[in-house]
Amino acid sequence: MSGLGKVAVMFGGSSAEREVSLNSGARVLAALQGQGIDAHPFDPAEQPLDALKGYDRAFIALHGRHGEDGTIQGALEVMHIPYTGSGVLASALAMDKFRTKLMWQAAGLPIPEYALLTEDSDFADIEDELGLPLFVKPAREGSSIGVTKVKTPGALKAAYEEAARHDPLVIAEKGVMGGEYTVGIVGDQVLPIIKIEPATEWYDYEAKYNRDDTRYLCPCGLPEAKEMQIRKQALEAFRVLGGRGWGRVDFLMDEAGNHYFLEVNTAPGMTDHSLVPMGARVAGLDYPALVRRVLEMAATD
Repeated sequence: MSGLGKVAVMFGGSSAEREVSLNSGARVLAALQGQGIDAHPFDPAEQPLDALKGYDRAFIALHGRHGEDGTIQGALEVMHIPYTGSGVLASALAMDKFRTKLMWQAAGLPIPEYALLTEDSDFADIEDELGLPLFVKPAREGSSIGVTKVKTPGALKAAYEEAARHDPLVIAEKGVMGGEYTVGIVGDQVLPIIKIEPATEWYDYEAKYNRDDTRYLCPCGLPEAKEMQIRKQALEAFRVLGGRGWGRVDFLMDEAGNHYFLEVNTAPGMTDHSLVPMGARVAGLDYPALVRRVLEMAATD
């Protein structure tokens, strides 16, 4: 017996990231079952939540809305079922890129310059203020859904309208073009930083999930002292939001070697293209061991 009881692997769901979640969850389920753990698939888009009665814990492999925004976490709290990852408040905050930025600003952590957009914004003025290129994002979506890179003057309004199709809360963010990086967190352990080099112009949905020419560098090439500084600060950024269990912190570098935190993912992908398993592997934690460790940390608020 594993001592972990009956486990629901929650994946699929109804968000725009359903397909990615199905992929993540299938791999997690296989890794748990391969270790003799009594794990079962559970898709909340196809099963009522009261069917979770009788489960001892839940591994959340849901991505996007209702899966990593505090919604499913709240339901599991009410049912007294321990679950993986962050609690209700941290999940909701991390899913909201705008409020994440407010928290990090208050804590003195480095973030790119940004502006909140509405249909009444002076788009030309924001282009001038932030400079080009800039990125326009739905504040509460993941996997780069609805994100546009604005490179030419006058294109910001159309980018806003595209993002607003996915979420009424939209932000514009100054382009920081010195490299894209990510760092995984498992418990108190901060994993080695990974540098992401997409073959596409930026790390969009295609580069994340469907292409095989995106390069992932670990070691990431940063000086050791700089990497250690960022890893320590990434854990602070995670905990400022109330993060627990595991997660992933994304950041950018500028050409001068300064870093800027972008966002936290509280239910990181676990596909064959995913980043936390890559960092864990370099740290000596293979995929089955990573999945088991995350499950063992399942808790309630």
